[in-house]
Amino acid sequence: MEILAFGVQSDEKPLIEKAFAGLHDVRCLDVFLTEDTAPIAAGYEIVSTSVNADLGSRVLQTLAAGGTQMIAQRSTGFNNIDLDVAERLALRVARVSYYSPYSVAEFAWTLAMAVNRRIVRAVSRTRDFDFRLDGLLGRDMHGRTAGVLGTGKIGEAFARIAHGFGMNLLGWDVAENPACTALGMTYVDKEQLLAEADLISLHVPLLPATQHLIDERALSAMKDDAILVNSSRGGLVDTRALVGELRAGRFTGVGLDVYEAEAGLFYVDKSVEGIDDDTLARLVTFPNVIVTSHQAYYTRDAVGQIIDATVRNVTDYLAGRRSDNVLVPALPPR
Repeated sequence: MEILAFGVQSDEKPLIEKAFAGLHDVRCLDVFLTEDTAPIAAGYEIVSTSVNADLGSRVLQTLAAGGTQMIAQRSTGFNNIDLDVAERLALRVARVSYYSPYSVAEFAWTLAMAVNRRIVRAVSRTRDFDFRLDGLLGRDMHGRTAGVLGTGKIGEAFARIAHGFGMNLLGWDVAENPACTALGMTYVDKEQLLAEADLISLHVPLLPATQHLIDERALSAMKDDAILVNSSRGGLVDTRALVGELRAGRFTGVGLDVYEAEAGLFYVDKSVEGIDDDTLARLVTFPNVIVTSHQAYYTRDAVGQIIDATVRNVTDYLAGRRSDNVLVPALPPR
C-alpha cells in the first residue's frame, strides 16, 4: 500500500521513509493539506497530515470522496480536525498522543532565556562588530517565580528546569500533578499566578474553555516586567490584546512559538511576497518579542517518536486494532 504524507519537512522526509521501509511505500509531499491540495489524495486509502493541515468539513468530504479511509495526524493536537464530520464520513482518525515532552519544555526555556538576556539583539550587534552592552541587561532567574499554566508532562518538564534554576514554582491546572508538588510547586488560581509570576509559560491544550486564556484581562493582571512564553497553541493568547500591552511598554519579553492565525503562514516561506497579517507584522517589530515557527517539538528525538507512533497507527488500522491514539471512531460512553 502507498501512503500519502502531506506537509513533510525536508529534515523529516528521510526519517519517514526509513520508518515505513519494508512495510509500505510512502509518498512525501512538502505541500500542506488544504482545500486546494486535497484532490491530490484521490485514490489513497491512508493519508498522513501535519499539525497545520486543514481538516475541516470540506477537506474531509474531498478526502472521503476520493477513497481515503484513514487519516494519521503527525501531532498531538487535533483542534484542526472536525471530528464530528470525520465520524459522519466513517473516516478513521488517529493522532500521536505522546512524544518527548522535553523537546517543547526545553524550547520554551530557550525562548524565555533568549528574551531575558536579549540574545537576538546581541547576536545581531556582534555580527556588525558592535560589542556594546547598552540595552542588553537581563536578570537572574534564581529566586524568582515561575508560573506554569498546565502541569501535564510538558509543564512538569518545564517546572523541573525552573526548579533547577532555583525558582519558586506556582502552578495552575484542573488537577494537581504530584511530581510538581514534590518539586515545591504551589497550586493557586489563575489570577494569583498571573499577578505573582515573573515568568509565565503556557502548557495547556487549546479547547473552547482555553481559547484566549491569556486575554486582555489576564495580560493586565501580569507584572509589567513579566516574561510570557507560549509554546503550546496560538489560540491560548489574544494576540491583538498582547500587541496593545506591548505598545504600552509592558513586559520584559515575550517568546511565542505559536500564533493563533499561523495556518497558511508557518512552515511556508513568505520572505518574498510578505504577509497581509497586520497583527503578526506588528508583533515581530517589538525588540522584546521573539516569534518562532512552531518548532518547539522539532528535535530528532521527538520527530522520531512521532513518526514511529504514526507507523503504529497505520499498522493498527490495517490490522483492525484500536489504540488510545484513535480519535475517530469515538469509543462509546461507559
